[in-house]
Amino acid sequence: MKFFIDTANVEEIRKAKELKVLDGVTTNPTLISKEKRPFMEVVREILSEITDKPVSLEVASTDVKGMIREGERLAELGSNVVIKIPITEEGLKAVVHFEKKGIKTNVTLVFSPAQALLAMKAGASYISPFVGRLDDISYTGMDLIKQIKKIKDNYQFCSEIIVASVRNPIHVTESAIAGADVATIPYTVIAQLVKHPLTGIGLERFLKDWESVPEKPF
Repeated sequence: MKFFIDTANVEEIRKAKELKVLDGVTTNPTLISKEKRPFMEVVREILSEITDKPVSLEVASTDVKGMIREGERLAELGSNVVIKIPITEEGLKAVVHFEKKGIKTNVTLVFSPAQALLAMKAGASYISPFVGRLDDISYTGMDLIKQIKKIKDNYQFCSEIIVASVRNPIHVTESAIAGADVATIPYTVIAQLVKHPLTGIGLERFLKDWESVPEKPF
């Protein structure tokens, strides 16, 4: 399973890169707004850091003409740019347009199997179901991933499933078990993945015992 980082913060991207597990970046208007800097300044900095892996950049328009205009401008910024589009009727039209032009798309705000099916039929490169937000309203978000994976396998769709709105390491593990293609993860969750209380306890014991070893070679 691929790991994307869900952020617009370049320092977080650099830290994730250092772990050698980073396969791409996803952004959205909320994440970019947190940076308190001009949109294009943030985007260009991200693209200068990530040159050979997909970077999802979201359009702001809700009509197909606006989506196409904005998406084509964003696509000019780099060959690795993926145009992020909401799952709406206008959005599906934009997906068809971009895919015909060879521009990759990421259909976002997916909350149902039917929405995912439509996005896959439209030819989306990626689809982003949001598991955390479903959990927030007392649905089991991971059930959606399993349903979408089943539909994808049934009909051999090529769209990659990006598990989005990931809140904790359990979401990541369950995504891998379900067979999702990608999990897009905040840096805080990436850092949590490497940790386990028994690992910490074991390391502490090893270090203590090491102190009692005579004539250490280094």
